[in-house]
Amino acid sequence: MGTQHSESETGEARTAAADRLTTFVDAVIAIALTLLALELPVPTGDTSDAMLSSALAHGKEYLAFALSFTVIAAHWRAHHEIFRYVGSLSLRLTSLTLVWLFMQVVMPFATRVLTADGAFPPRFSFYALVQVFASATFALIIREIRRERLYRTDLAPPEFAQSLVRSICLAAVFGLSVPLSFLITGTGAYLCWLAAPLVLAAARRVQSRAVR
Repeated sequence: MGTQHSESETGEARTAAADRLTTFVDAVIAIALTLLALELPVPTGDTSDAMLSSALAHGKEYLAFALSFTVIAAHWRAHHEIFRYVGSLSLRLTSLTLVWLFMQVVMPFATRVLTADGAFPPRFSFYALVQVFASATFALIIREIRRERLYRTDLAPPEFAQSLVRSICLAAVFGLSVPLSFLITGTGAYLCWLAAPLVLAAARRVQSRAVR
């Protein structure tokens, strides 16, 4: 009786620890998204035309904000999708989550670097590498959860395999864009990022056929 009670308390403590980590992640992501907005330039001008011209002059900053907001939100959504199944933590999982969070916090700075003046390839590559490390770290997070069986259910949910493939594909796309940025500057380099949805769709089709 006492042993069962002790095991129940231990299980509740592990679940509570996992929930606290998820709450912490949510708070940090909210701060990262807020920092993105704080860095947006404010249009100036004494007339409507001047204000519009000023806003258009900062178009790349606004576009980068929209891009990074979408990317960070996608990272958070993937984390939320996976961690709702996590029932306990390991030291490695906690450490990997902190590394992943570090990449999210760095992303607003990487956005400023991307839209700053200077040589294009280093600026582009820095942002892309942040995405590579974020996606690769999340893939390691999923691997740790599966390897240590830290999920609440008896079997690993299918979302784990799907999210793992998605993380690997994103890391590959952003990683490939780094050397391409030194060969094709400007808009051409960004087209590599736009190929990510196509790569993900192809990977999902291959994965679904493998399951069958």
